[in-house]
Amino acid sequence: MTSLELRQINKNYGAYHALRGIDLSVAQGEFIVMVGPSGCGKSTLLKTIAGLEEISSGQILINGRDVSKQEPGDRGIAMVFQSYALYPHMTVAENMGFGLRMAKRPKAEIEAAVVHAAKILRITDQLEKRPKQLSGGQRQRVAIGRAITRSPDVFLFDEPLSNLDAALRTQMRVELSSLHAELGATMVYVTHDQVEAMTMASRIVVLNQGVIEQVGSPLELYRNPDNLFVAGFLGAPRMNFLGVTVDEVSGRNVTVSAPGLVPVTVELAEATVLAKGASLTLGVRPENISMVADGAQGGAINGQVRLVEHLGRETILYVDAGKLSTIASESGTGNITVQLSYVAPFAADQNVALKLDANELYLFSPDGGRTISARKTTLDR
Repeated sequence: MTSLELRQINKNYGAYHALRGIDLSVAQGEFIVMVGPSGCGKSTLLKTIAGLEEISSGQILINGRDVSKQEPGDRGIAMVFQSYALYPHMTVAENMGFGLRMAKRPKAEIEAAVVHAAKILRITDQLEKRPKQLSGGQRQRVAIGRAITRSPDVFLFDEPLSNLDAALRTQMRVELSSLHAELGATMVYVTHDQVEAMTMASRIVVLNQGVIEQVGSPLELYRNPDNLFVAGFLGAPRMNFLGVTVDEVSGRNVTVSAPGLVPVTVELAEATVLAKGASLTLGVRPENISMVADGAQGGAINGQVRLVEHLGRETILYVDAGKLSTIASESGTGNITVQLSYVAPFAADQNVALKLDANELYLFSPDGGRTISARKTTLDR
């Protein structure tokens, strides 16, 4: 059953086209996470679903009802904000039951709903306190509890964990995932945090400049990005992008090279007409680069370590490969990033030889950066 459906949603602010023909169907009980760079339209899209922003054209359906023109309170949604938005003069119980009181529900029903939500969120001992007496994590639980008491058709979350420290964010991620499993509710969640997206989502929606680039399970998007944008956006450290030239094409196999990169062969998704000398982008994730003693083998790169990050269980290297610099981008470092799953005794200025895993390489076309390499296998959740 479809819980939420967006049909050709457009949103204009004067001449600025913030949302461009958004189509999305969300099944009952899904946990959808929307990600993208700042200004991509993810929060705007969430607000249009909530009714806080009026759409310029299109339809929003919740459980089959067209709510495009309805007021927020009539849509069957509950929204949790980044700023908690709690009333400081009210107790926790009063904050959680406020929406039901505004709907003029019976007092007994309100009390029962508040107690039920408090048990789920483990804040029954906080009901008589006021927000200023609570920690950040407790305040966020109260905000979520206020949403739960309304029993909405769809929960909407707008970066709800951004104000919490790292330890609390980890704890709240687990609690939100457990809450979703317990309630079986439909949830749409906006975040800039890739870890939240990868660990919590049933499906991830990647937005860019007001359009949906790709929708899929976390592992599907990570392993099989449709284009260079999605490949570069998901993953921390981000994927390395190298400018390469076609040396040879044989059926679905193409051999590419670049100054400083020993030629390597990549399998294409399908037979494609690629001319010798054509320029492509080669992508490789940091965890798919290893250290070797001999830098002369296929897919090898020689370079010099610029920076080492020792993270306990893993080591991150930033390697200068001379002319083989990474393609310039907003989030690029100008170096090749290597992620080793062990403690490695490397130091700055040390010369190293790297080996790209030929089975884990991505090729992107010059026309829009479409992925043209063979799809990687994955395990869907």
